[in-house]
Amino acid sequence: MSQRISEHYKAIIESVGEDIHREGLRDTPLRAAKAMQYLTKGYTQTLDEIVNGAVFESDISEMVVIKDIELYSMCEHHMLPFIGKCHIGYVPRGKVLGLSKFARIVDMYARRLQIQENMTKQIADAIMEVTDAKGVAVVIEAQHMCMMMRGVEKQNSSMTSSVMRGLMKDNQPTREEFLRFIR
Repeated sequence: MSQRISEHYKAIIESVGEDIHREGLRDTPLRAAKAMQYLTKGYTQTLDEIVNGAVFESDISEMVVIKDIELYSMCEHHMLPFIGKCHIGYVPRGKVLGLSKFARIVDMYARRLQIQENMTKQIADAIMEVTDAKGVAVVIEAQHMCMMMRGVEKQNSSMTSSVMRGLMKDNQPTREEFLRFIR
């Protein structure tokens, strides 16, 4: 797979007018191919593999919040990075998820060609599916290189997206509690 992707990078580099035989570029197609495979490894992962049975019985019924989970993704429109953080809150219903699994779920969806809005929904739905929580909330704040490096070139812009499920969506005090936690 790397070799096939490498050939495409070689063609792109030559198409922009560079000399692929130049010292600094000789190994770039293969390095870029390996980087692309890493940056899109979410396609080879499944929710079951990521969770790996780390769902535990618990009588906790109060909100749990995980803040500032860093994420790195690539927009599906320009294949440029977007970088940010994800905040997750959930109200358990007899089951809690191992803490590191939240970051792994975020990474699995971030490591795909993506738009932030869809990724936010995918993360919320995955956590709801795995935990059967009473409610789930996901907020993502990110800066998009497609907006900063090209096009309108707005360096200080960021985007915030949110998805609420169950109690987090239907119960205003619960939603407000989550939003207070992440402020």
